[in-house]
Amino acid sequence: MNRLDTKYLTSFSGLYELLKNLQTDYRVQEINGSLLNAYRTIYLDTADRDMYLAHHNGRRTREKIRVRYYFDSQSIYLEVKKKNNKGRTKKKRLGLPDINAYSQQEAKAFLEKYGKYPPETLLPRLESRFHRITLVNNKKTERLTIDMNLMFCNPQDGTEKQVDGLVIIELKQDGRMPSLAKNVLSGLRIQPMTISKYCLGTTLTVPHVKCNLFKEKILQIDKIRNRLYGFI
Repeated sequence: MNRLDTKYLTSFSGLYELLKNLQTDYRVQEINGSLLNAYRTIYLDTADRDMYLAHHNGRRTREKIRVRYYFDSQSIYLEVKKKNNKGRTKKKRLGLPDINAYSQQEAKAFLEKYGKYPPETLLPRLESRFHRITLVNNKKTERLTIDMNLMFCNPQDGTEKQVDGLVIIELKQDGRMPSLAKNVLSGLRIQPMTISKYCLGTTLTVPHVKCNLFKEKILQIDKIRNRLYGFI
């Protein structure tokens, strides 16, 4: 996969307005009869959280390594995601027999070939669970993934954080083509925001982690969530 990704954050009310505006031009992906699909992800990183810090410190070329379990299709993949300095994301993935098989020899060979970090330096640093709706436009030139019901867990100490009321939308395109979804999002005043679930979950569940450059985004996220419950 080689694509341009743009993220947006909103509440459930914003999602409702978006779906209402896209219903004639986009279709919902169905997996084994389900339109709302469950995911579990284990993020791998070094002991010093080098991949997290690369994102936090604004490095434009960066990498994330994760194991993702797709509940509805019962498939598991080890994935290496790389973003270059032009904002384009490339992803390589390897099928695994189970979610803990990332330390097996075939997985190590895959990481040595496609990853930047030596496999022996990687540890499970964060787990996330969420539900996803996937939209595909009628022209099949873009996908829109919509993630909600986010839960994060720090595997080191078991700290958990449920992020209620937040919706993460990601527009995935092969190139900079005209996009109805992008125009609708702009019309709804839902603006792009660059934050990853790995960084968000790490910030919320890991004590004393460096996160000063994410604090403004966390405040924005809290405002979005509070709109759902009528606090502001």
